Amino acid sequence: MIGGGIAGLVAARELSAKGLRVLVLEARDRLGGRVWTDHRLGRDLEMGGTWLHWVQPHVWAEVTRYGLAVTRGPRPEQAYWLAGDEVRTGTLEEFMQLIDPGMRRLLAGTMRWLPRPAEPLAEPALAEVDGFSVQDKLDELALPAEEYHANEAAWVGHFNAPLADGAFTSALRWTAATAGSWHLMHEASAVFRLAGGTRSLVDAIAADAGAEIRTSTEVRRIDHGPDRAVLTTAAGERIRARRVVVTLPQNILGDLEVSPPLCAGKLAASKEKAASKGVKVWIRVRGPIEPFFAYSSAAHPLSVVRTEYLGDDDAVLVAFGADAARISPDDCDAVTAALRVWRDDLDVLDTTGHDWMSDPYSRETWMMHRPYQVTRYLNAQQQPEGVLHFASSDHAGLWAGFIDGAIESGLRTARELATHLTGAR
Repeated sequence: MIGGGIAGLVAARELSAKGLRVLVLEARDRLGGRVWTDHRLGRDLEMGGTWLHWVQPHVWAEVTRYGLAVTRGPRPEQAYWLAGDEVRTGTLEEFMQLIDPGMRRLLAGTMRWLPRPAEPLAEPALAEVDGFSVQDKLDELALPAEEYHANEAAWVGHFNAPLADGAFTSALRWTAATAGSWHLMHEASAVFRLAGGTRSLVDAIAADAGAEIRTSTEVRRIDHGPDRAVLTTAAGERIRARRVVVTLPQNILGDLEVSPPLCAGKLAASKEKAASKGVKVWIRVRGPIEPFFAYSSAAHPLSVVRTEYLGDDDAVLVAFGADAARISPDDCDAVTAALRVWRDDLDVLDTTGHDWMSDPYSRETWMMHRPYQVTRYLNAQQQPEGVLHFASSDHAGLWAGFIDGAIESGLRTARELATHLTGAR
């Protein structure tokens, strides 16, 4: 098992339960991959994947299995958004009413294009819209300026990317997963989280995995044949295996030396990279404050910010921007300046985050495809190649890019592999 993220740990657990001997090799000094709870700013904060929901079937089954508690951030009492250069204020309900017409028009054909969202390639007509970006389809609506920028900022927050880079099909897939309801999609992707942090889920699966797990063990090369593979680590160790599950993210899969090489579809997707290249920033401000959220536009280094934790004398905000190259989560002055787009009354005490785009074991945040990538590459990304099998939230069927997608992919790949080795179904 190459990778000890959620997909790899789930696959390891399922395969061990079939009586197979499993070895997990994780390059980092921790498990979890792109989910990572770390203690900063006086709280346990999520550096990566965070939110989940009961409409996400695979992760909710894990929540039930391990008896994990779910919580949420404080409900916003105030909203800020931009109308040109003017800051508007109101309630959450008023903002939702503002973006509702645009959201409904943009997503009106969702269930036509994706009638079976767990199998996005089952509908051949999806190819008709896969070449469009979200920017393309948003521009077609010719919305009034205030509505346009509000919708734009909301989608930048979802995509963690410039909208010209993000495939319209990614927006459709998120919305199809909630039966066409953009309101439910918005809630499912950004409200509820584990009370014990994603760490609680990672630890529970790892403890249940029944596998040998090694951290700080980077695999540099795979040589594979009809019946066996040999993995070479950065330390020069050679490990033989009957089957290998590769869980590397799309953006770095092509960097792994594989002989014979991986198929053209996997390599092309890795070379093109995912659309998402943004930043997630945690911001501690002096309190007390009323919980709020704010949207700006794609032109600003931070497009979305909201209150996630409230204390007696401080609060912690979480913010997102479309391009990690434009702002560092550790640059307190730059983050303070970015917040002034909406309000200049916040006393920023400290900021933090993780640069996933520079992380050698990810080079991406959560999966949002570029135009054409779903119809051109998704099938190839999911397919085994001889003794090599592939699991990742990046190429899940239903909730790609989410914790749910990682679990789905790990389950699918484990079943596939076990069938090859034992005939079990």
